[in-house]
Amino acid sequence: MIQSNKQHTLKDIAVFKGVGLHTGEMCTLTVLPAEVNHGYKFQRTDIDGENIIDACSKNVISTLRSTTLGKGKVEVHTTEHILAALYASGIDNALIQLNAREVPILDGSAQLIIENFEKIGTVEQDGDRKFYRVVKNISFIDKESDVEMLIVPNEDDNNGLRLTVMVDYNSPVLGTQHARLESLSEFAKEIAPCRTFVFMKEVKKLAEQGLIKGGDVDNAVVLAERPYSKDELQSIANSMGRDELGVVEDEAGVVSTSALRFRNEPARHKLLDILGDLALTGRYLQGHILAARPGHKANVEFAKAISKKISDFESKPNLRTDREPLLDINAISRLLPHRYPFLLVDSILEMNKNSIIGVKNVSMNEPFFQGHFPDNPVMPGVLQVEAMAQVGGVFALSSVDEPEFWSTYFMKIDDVRFKQKVLPGDSIVFHLELISPIRRGLVHMQGKGYVRGKLVSQAILLAQVIKDRVPSELKED
Repeated sequence: MIQSNKQHTLKDIAVFKGVGLHTGEMCTLTVLPAEVNHGYKFQRTDIDGENIIDACSKNVISTLRSTTLGKGKVEVHTTEHILAALYASGIDNALIQLNAREVPILDGSAQLIIENFEKIGTVEQDGDRKFYRVVKNISFIDKESDVEMLIVPNEDDNNGLRLTVMVDYNSPVLGTQHARLESLSEFAKEIAPCRTFVFMKEVKKLAEQGLIKGGDVDNAVVLAERPYSKDELQSIANSMGRDELGVVEDEAGVVSTSALRFRNEPARHKLLDILGDLALTGRYLQGHILAARPGHKANVEFAKAISKKISDFESKPNLRTDREPLLDINAISRLLPHRYPFLLVDSILEMNKNSIIGVKNVSMNEPFFQGHFPDNPVMPGVLQVEAMAQVGGVFALSSVDEPEFWSTYFMKIDDVRFKQKVLPGDSIVFHLELISPIRRGLVHMQGKGYVRGKLVSQAILLAQVIKDRVPSELKED
């Protein structure tokens, strides 16, 4: 994993060829470098027209034994291993082309993909990496499947992603297994080699469902959850289209079609799947994931829950006040004609073509507290609206040349609401956003005031900027 705050993509093209685990179709998978903010996209080169689909949780159409994305006529099956490898490699942007329905299973793990990416290398791009730092627990529980998934804030200064997985197969042979990943930098060595697996009791049923058409002992591990007779093993071999099914037994008595690469390889592979499914959030998560008995269905629902939190968070303005102001009180005084005791904006934190964020620090020394509920000081609502309007005035004046010669006059204020009291010691963070483009000097904005992240007041403001001040030398003439 590349420890960087910048986005990365591959230096060159990566190509993989193989069979799809469930469809049995041969496929060539080509991973191409992509531009900044492209994210992960799949492209079916065997389909004409609209053949690209975003790798995001809302496009998941099936989680039966793997994660399938679909949109319109485009479907891509078994996306989790390639996405886990991209994510863990610190590759933010990639176009993933394939000429069949299903990503090749290769050896059932992500090891070959990771090794290819390491050989090719990555290049840093001129764009900030997209993170989401968890500050409050996010959970998903499926009582029917007895699945619990939770992401909590990191307890220390670790700003990366940690995962802890527990699986229980109700098998006296396998018992309960745990797997842990302390950092994405450990993925290549500890998780990528772990192969997909299936239990012997499931093979016939999966074959009858039209799945594992490309399944073989070379690309999946078949585990015995109990002792099997020779006749039973032969029956399973027949369902897989094989003459026989060779098995090995390790020191712990676990019987499988090939020796396990780790004692807890099944649990580690579950962790691999989680990472691939959570890549569908489109963000590098910062937190600690705890998962009990996970599967693709739960992983995707968990990814959707996290994506909802990300969307809610990113749609809100940045209300943090511990940052350098864009305009301090001196710069604001040069723009606005107001002075004490009626200058009610202390700083402007942020401004772009559509919105502005400003701050009013409420002190006990405000002159209005002498007469407005002096024994129970509460900032008057009308002055909250005035402070909001002054922030809007700064925004309006930013749209004209020589703003010092212009004034802002408010023509209408609608839908004014007050949600809770504003008291001495509070800092009101005002966020105003354009409702419509500025035309003929008219500025129409939705304003909201927040204290400690909670909405305290709001209003819709309509103002007009007018050039009604002239330079002092013209006044003398």
